[in-house]
Amino acid sequence: MKPSITPSQNEKKLADEDFIVSKTDATGRITYANRIFMDIAGYPESSLLGVQHNVIRHPDMPRGVFRFMWNTLKAGNEFFGFAKNLCADGSYYWVFANITQDYDKAGKLQGYYSVRRQPPRSALDVIEPIYREMLSIERQSSSKEAADKSLDYLTDVVRQTGAKSYDSLVLNLYKPNGVL
Repeated sequence: MKPSITPSQNEKKLADEDFIVSKTDATGRITYANRIFMDIAGYPESSLLGVQHNVIRHPDMPRGVFRFMWNTLKAGNEFFGFAKNLCADGSYYWVFANITQDYDKAGKLQGYYSVRRQPPRSALDVIEPIYREMLSIERQSSSKEAADKSLDYLTDVVRQTGAKSYDSLVLNLYKPNGVL
């Protein structure tokens, strides 16, 4: 069960050399969390292992982003994207995430492996207004349609930027001085 945490305006930042690493099973339950993840999120290992990874989902994150992430992963592709995460104390932190599938020797999906790092401020300046609009669309939609409608908006934004895909957009934004 996800704990009820009241978000605050206190931002925590990863150092440039920090990498958050976690692994989950195929259903998204955490099976490994590195020390940096535990430290910034404010959870001991015992509170993370076996828990759904969305324990750190910040309410400012649109459901459409996660719909896209799961669609990408289920299609067998790796995911790149920006996420605002919630700490145990209500603080938040932004990450640039790369998520890949983890297969056993027989080729069966065992889970997912994620590496996250500090995103450039220039990327967040572009992403935050997009996410705010996606949240607005979700609030104005039925719960059944919300994620798809905000994902449609994200797809339109990608198209309008001239990027070939969402991946190419976020990878360009991640580069130093990445601009649209």
